[in-house]
Amino acid sequence: MFRATLKSLLARKLRLILSGLAVVLGVMFVSGAFVLTDTLGRSFDAAFADAYEGVDVNVAAKPKVELSDFEGGQVLAPVPAAAVERVRAVDGVADATGVVAADGARLIGSNGKVVTTFGPPQLGENWVGVSDLVQLREGREPQADDEIVVNAGLAKAGRVAVGDQVGVLTLEPKQEFTIVGVFGYSGDRDSIGGVNEIMFTTPVAQQLMLGQRDVFTNITVAAADGVSNDRLRDDIAAVLGADFEVKTGAQLSADASAGLKEGLSFFNRILLGFAAVALLVGTFLILNTFSIIVAQRTRELALMRAVGAGRRQIIGSVVLEAVAVGLLASVLGLGAGVGVGALLAYVFGSITGGLDLAGIAVPPAAVIGAFGVGLVITVVAALLPALRAARIPPIAAMQDVATPDRPLTKVTVAGAAVTSIGATLLFLGLGGHTGDGSLMTILGGVLFAFIGVALLTPLVSRPVVGLLGGLFSWWMPGKLGRLNSGRNPRRTAITAAALMVGIALVTGVTVILDSAKSSISGLAQDRIKAELVIAGAQTGARPPSFDSAVLAESAAIPGVALVGGVYGDLAQVGDERTWVGANSDVSTLAKIFGAKATAGDISRLGPDQMLVSSDVAAARGLSVGSTVPVQLARADAKTYTVSGIYESDEFLDPVTLPVEAAQGFTIPQPITGFIQLGPGTQADDVLPRVEALLADSPEVSVADRDAFIQQQTSQLDGLLQMIQILLLLAIVIAVLGIINTLALSVLERTRELGLLRAVGLGRGQTMGMITVEAVVISVFGALLGITVGSGLGAAVVEALHDEGITDLVLPWADMGVMVGLGAFVGVLAAVIPAVRAARIDVLGAIAHD
Repeated sequence: MFRATLKSLLARKLRLILSGLAVVLGVMFVSGAFVLTDTLGRSFDAAFADAYEGVDVNVAAKPKVELSDFEGGQVLAPVPAAAVERVRAVDGVADATGVVAADGARLIGSNGKVVTTFGPPQLGENWVGVSDLVQLREGREPQADDEIVVNAGLAKAGRVAVGDQVGVLTLEPKQEFTIVGVFGYSGDRDSIGGVNEIMFTTPVAQQLMLGQRDVFTNITVAAADGVSNDRLRDDIAAVLGADFEVKTGAQLSADASAGLKEGLSFFNRILLGFAAVALLVGTFLILNTFSIIVAQRTRELALMRAVGAGRRQIIGSVVLEAVAVGLLASVLGLGAGVGVGALLAYVFGSITGGLDLAGIAVPPAAVIGAFGVGLVITVVAALLPALRAARIPPIAAMQDVATPDRPLTKVTVAGAAVTSIGATLLFLGLGGHTGDGSLMTILGGVLFAFIGVALLTPLVSRPVVGLLGGLFSWWMPGKLGRLNSGRNPRRTAITAAALMVGIALVTGVTVILDSAKSSISGLAQDRIKAELVIAGAQTGARPPSFDSAVLAESAAIPGVALVGGVYGDLAQVGDERTWVGANSDVSTLAKIFGAKATAGDISRLGPDQMLVSSDVAAARGLSVGSTVPVQLARADAKTYTVSGIYESDEFLDPVTLPVEAAQGFTIPQPITGFIQLGPGTQADDVLPRVEALLADSPEVSVADRDAFIQQQTSQLDGLLQMIQILLLLAIVIAVLGIINTLALSVLERTRELGLLRAVGLGRGQTMGMITVEAVVISVFGALLGITVGSGLGAAVVEALHDEGITDLVLPWADMGVMVGLGAFVGVLAAVIPAVRAARIDVLGAIAHD
């Protein structure tokens, strides 16, 4: 039996390749995700090991507001200069150096634009001299207050050199400096991990990056000969007390790398999610492939039964084929995954601008994932056809029709049950009834919904396919293609379901994001009563900001009625981290946003008072007169009194503090400005004058309200494009599924095609018949995906109604494009099977058994 199975397998190499391609692509995504994160993880380990090379012990003050890696850059509390002397006096310390190193120093390049990075920080530091790690390549060290040195990576990115005068943005508005030196790192590296670095003299670095003199962000300590780092760490910690974090260089490197790896694990889960979609689509393809294979081998398997093969042997024969396909696909998918992972790592390193990649390796998780997923998916998909093959009676070997079409009752009942389970899970997850497990509940609901719809599809495939095929019935090959596509509802349904999954997900995401854009735009148009807005597009952890003096200067422009600036930051409010805002004038912002008070007075705010939204007041049991302690990133804790409560609104911060508090924010400058014009004043008349005021703030610009809203919602377009690109893999697999189904169907109908050719059907007509069959199936899948995706998207929008997504937008134009894509996919998928069918030898096909 084993030898017979192998001979059957080798005799059908094309079948092997087609059925395994889907698994190859899915496994490629899985293994590629693990290879990527492993490569980047080891690269970051090496980068941070280099960054803290020569640091035996590091001392830093504990941050006043703890932030996660996804909440922005961590602001450390300042270390007093006196602490450096205390550390230097500890036994075993050879040297202690006060260091300033804070994110937020942005160089304005030779093109007048800020040099940006995608991920790595932009550090402003004090120059502490050359070392085995840091090497001054050109020029000299900074000596005067208006002199800086930059790393070679930043010099190349900004196209600046020694002697150039450049602008630098920090906690303070733009200031001019002269570049007197360019430095690099050992090993001929221009930067470590793509970090942009600007180094000032120590007093200037303290003022610009920390906001005060005689403080540092940390102290680096060198141990004396014979003193262990661990012992020195403990001795320093005992001297400084609990307000400081004292770590060895190895600990610091491991902690920094672990934080980035947490972000990588999130990215890894996203890739694995798309791999799961690809494998789900691949499951439909493999299930269909083995179903057709069993149908084609009915007589062969029945003969095996007739000569003594048992049911277990028949099942084993089909499963063995599946194992062979799974093994081969896993090997190829793993190899492709290594290549894809290496390519993505290279792209990531290029985008971040200087990350030295570690050597590409294949982690155990990639191997286990590749073979585990590849084998499991293939065998599970082949199990039902295998059980069906085992039920073939020996007498079927003597019958011409061995696989009559079976009733759809059981599959319809099963589909209804599975769809009901999916709908229930979606209702519970979207309604927030499952607490922290909402995401998993929603994903489970989507999975069950797809499987349920796929099971129900045969019920509607025949009438819908007949209706679609009617468009081609004016043409004889078209009429034959319509009949062929509807002759086996199960096969057609499974083939169409593969395409349905990809298009349904694209449609659903499009519905959600378009609805969100429409809701945000409508709400902004209704609530923002300002004709001009000052803002910038955020590309990193820090939002762009501008000089607060621009607000007062804008208010002095003729025709300007009101000007309000908004500051923002994460703060510890009571026992929770909350986004807080500060306004240059609360009464102005209340007018611009049409804020309504529910209690107290929201038109004024004293230095010890705060305003809260009605949601925050209800959640925390606050009322006018309540006191709340607030800890800001750069200030001491302070208790504020609630003086007013306003209606919750998406454009108003949950907590509003007096403008004086903004000096304690991570960014003590306004991040958005709103300008309301007086009656009869045109925005085009005022806009150029405000632009002139922003000449020293190249990160931001002024635009009219419509352009500002478009800028804010355009980020959703980028997200949609990324999702569409990743889901393209599922559509590619669906195309393979249609090719596979048609190719195997052509083999199955060899004699029938020969007879059609014999009675006068030409080669072109034969190709037309196969093409119509493919187009009808793929358009059916596209329509099914649009229907399912629209339903899922509408359900999510309804669940998010209370979150501000109130408009349901169905992307009719995109849906039309998807139907057209379905037709194109059908034509594309039909090429190989159609050519094969047209080349069939007529006499040989008639004699085919």
